[in-house]
Amino acid sequence: MKGIILAGGLGTRLHPLTKIISKQLLPVYNKPMIYYPLSTLMLAGIKDILLISTPKDLSKYENLLGDGSRYGIKLSYLEQEYPRGIGEAFILGKDFIGNDDVCLILGDNIFYGKTLPGLLKKTFREIKENNYSKIFGYYVNMPERYGVIEIDKENKPVSIEEKPKNPKGNHAVVGLYFYKNDVIDIASNIDPSSRGELEITSINQKYLSENRLKVELLDSIFWLDTGTHDALVEASSFIKTIENREGKKISCLEEIAYKYNYISKDKLYSIIDSEEENSNYLKKIIDC
Repeated sequence: MKGIILAGGLGTRLHPLTKIISKQLLPVYNKPMIYYPLSTLMLAGIKDILLISTPKDLSKYENLLGDGSRYGIKLSYLEQEYPRGIGEAFILGKDFIGNDDVCLILGDNIFYGKTLPGLLKKTFREIKENNYSKIFGYYVNMPERYGVIEIDKENKPVSIEEKPKNPKGNHAVVGLYFYKNDVIDIASNIDPSSRGELEITSINQKYLSENRLKVELLDSIFWLDTGTHDALVEASSFIKTIENREGKKISCLEEIAYKYNYISKDKLYSIIDSEEENSNYLKKIIDC
């Protein structure tokens, strides 16, 4: 399975900050926002990842993350000249995806929970072994701001609407999607919305109409959307509280790479020796 991080867009809700820098490069407590979605893909066992961003920002991501070898993964980069909707990621990434299934995560979405790694690995296996795709729902107070999924008593999806005026439920579709390979064809054949965008909701509706869409509700996992100033501050405060209370780093890419055997102990030692950042913390990881 391939992974895609969509880190484009104009970030207008975060102006003036995003007039000079990509939203996904802004700090969330002690690390760039982009570390969080990247760590989610790594926790899922995905090692071949494409990052899509704007022409002016793409080089900044390359300077930050390199080719991924530091973390035992492969990172590629691709320009999205202008934001034309989430669904365009599959068209732009067609050659990268090839014949594989794909997981797409939005660059401003943060997930945290003790059960997250297990859920991601389970979903990875499900998509590989079955002919359905999978999305996730999260209970929210203002569903009209999101794509909303209506579910029945058995938690099966009934309908999906993009930012409805009269929502049929309170479960928002979060920015993490596991799709079969045919998502490329589906994305290529959907019509742009009234906003002129290829909506991810249209893709999900197509899978739903074919009875090939599964939904899992995130009951024990936190979902943080960092698209506004308040949300950005709240996410930073959340990460700070958890890290200080538990003494563990959230989305520490080197730690994930080592624990998942993406990199060797010698590689981790070389990282520790090359810089002071997180060195004491990573030494403790090795000693555990």
